Amino acid sequence: MTHALIVVDMQHDFMPGGPLGVPGANEIVPDVRALVDDFELVIATQDWHPKDHGSFASQHPGKTGLIELDGLSQIIWPDHCVQQTHGASFVPECGLDRAVVFQKGQTPTVDSYSGFFDNAKRRDTGLHAFLQSKGVTKLSVCGVATDYCVRFTVEDACALGYEVRLCRWATRGVELQPGDIQNAIESMRERGAIIADNGRPS
Repeated sequence: MTHALIVVDMQHDFMPGGPLGVPGANEIVPDVRALVDDFELVIATQDWHPKDHGSFASQHPGKTGLIELDGLSQIIWPDHCVQQTHGASFVPECGLDRAVVFQKGQTPTVDSYSGFFDNAKRRDTGLHAFLQSKGVTKLSVCGVATDYCVRFTVEDACALGYEVRLCRWATRGVELQPGDIQNAIESMRERGAIIADNGRPS
């Protein structure tokens, strides 16, 4: 088994209507499910924040935009995916019951976009070691958000030496600024990812 699927953050709080809803995220649920059904080994990353996470707007009353958090530039996000809440749970229609789950974002002082490391590269989720133990060399990646957690997961995977395919038809982005999604896709491509626009990854 050399090829695995990573489903990034298909959680209720990232669906439209959630506190950090990604536009169109609900539209890709059937595509994500089709990919899940097509892979023997499925990984699901899960944002899993303490309620006082330093990236949360509730911790910075009156502030918006960028702050500095423990030495890193940090976007202030709406409170989302708090541990043990419904919003942090997976969208059931994605069929992730059998997925191997790797949680991220537990440390209050640093955010975690990538499924492999936190944003400061101080904490390793254990995903790389797990994939190595399974002999995985190739990854397909889908989920949300293209310009944040998907992007950093893909780029870390490329840096770690995996052959990575972005299933672009099964991703959606936040697009805080015009062009963010396309810029993220080009960044992933530059780091070696294969950008697949439709169909089943080989």
